[in-house]
Amino acid sequence: QVQLVESGGGLVQPGGSLRLSCAASGKIFSINAMAWYRQAPGKQRELVAAITSGGSTNYADSVEGRFTIVRDNAKNTVYLQMNSLKPEDTAVYYCNAEIHTYYTGRFWGQGTQVTVSS
Repeated sequence: QVQLVESGGGLVQPGGSLRLSCAASGKIFSINAMAWYRQAPGKQRELVAAITSGGSTNYADSVEGRFTIVRDNAKNTVYLQMNSLKPEDTAVYYCNAEIHTYYTGRFWGQGTQVTVSS
């Protein structure tokens, strides 16, 4: 059974920083792309940032230059460093990964709440 477990969310003031972590566990042969999505109340889930197994990244325009996605392949973990946070970054953040286990599928974490407020 493959699982993705996120951590690192919380309440932060505007202009502050947070780092999210997402660790994959279980019977994992390899992990392809890993990504962070977010969903604000009343809005659709959107892609925030993604990283390939080779380290290539892409970001949503709204977070470009403020957020950084990195991965540690040895630990099957992906991180999202979020700087200069704005109230509009408030959302539940979800980790997603394409994982080759006994089959290849896309897996989701349970989500972690990020609230940016003074």
